[in-house]
Amino acid sequence: MSTPAAQPVAAASHPGGQDASTAGPAAAPPLIELRGVNKTYGSGATAFQALKDVDLIVHAGEFVAIMGPSGSGKSTAMNILGCLDVLSSGSYRFRGLPVETLDRNQRALLRRHFLGFVFQGYNLLGRTSAQENVELPLLYRGEPAATRARLAQAALAQVGLQGWAHHTPAELSGGQQQRVAIARAIATQPAVLLADEPTGNLDTHRSREIMELITRLNRDSGITVLMVTHEPDMAAYARRIVRFVDGRVAEDRPNDHPVEVPDAPAAAEETA
Repeated sequence: MSTPAAQPVAAASHPGGQDASTAGPAAAPPLIELRGVNKTYGSGATAFQALKDVDLIVHAGEFVAIMGPSGSGKSTAMNILGCLDVLSSGSYRFRGLPVETLDRNQRALLRRHFLGFVFQGYNLLGRTSAQENVELPLLYRGEPAATRARLAQAALAQVGLQGWAHHTPAELSGGQQQRVAIARAIATQPAVLLADEPTGNLDTHRSREIMELITRLNRDSGITVLMVTHEPDMAAYARRIVRFVDGRVAEDRPNDHPVEVPDAPAAAEETA
């Protein structure tokens, strides 16, 4: 993180010279702040405005469900928040850092060090073990082999997959594969977990198990969670619901009665 490209991203850890995780609530800036964000694809007669003057503030430790019909802009917003796409106009600040000023390499560094991703399709490498899949983001970050193994094993244990480290995806159920994907996302100890329809490929029982796991990561580990979902039953686990319609935030409300999730059992379940 000593290169010129890394310096602005490193500043996100200590905005204003103070780590937001240790500052008081009044002193800490929002973890994420979108102001007047617009996103347009194409130009001229074929231009399509996917986001229209979007304002959104997320504080550290929140669990936010992002909902909306197809084409509402929720996935575009998630891609911008995850530094997978860039805004057309407006402002995106991450721990006070103006993300819109970062170049491609700096955005990659921000993703690598602060963001974890979980997708509907798992995106696991088929010929590698669960542990090797979890080690991938650590490998990209340049961690030595011993550190990669230690962090990957800890992440697998955190999602209840002790003893499954050397199994390939073909030897795992859908629920187990998504647990591996979540372990991969949290192995780098990110500030934010971005989950895009994480239960979309699972049955009702496995979906509840994954949502309970994500809820515990938020509640017990303090990871900020932003989750795109079209399922009200899954959004009910979040403590805040943001609804997009036609590229705008149509609703932003607290969920006063989120689904209650019990503590993880002493011996984490390994057969999900």
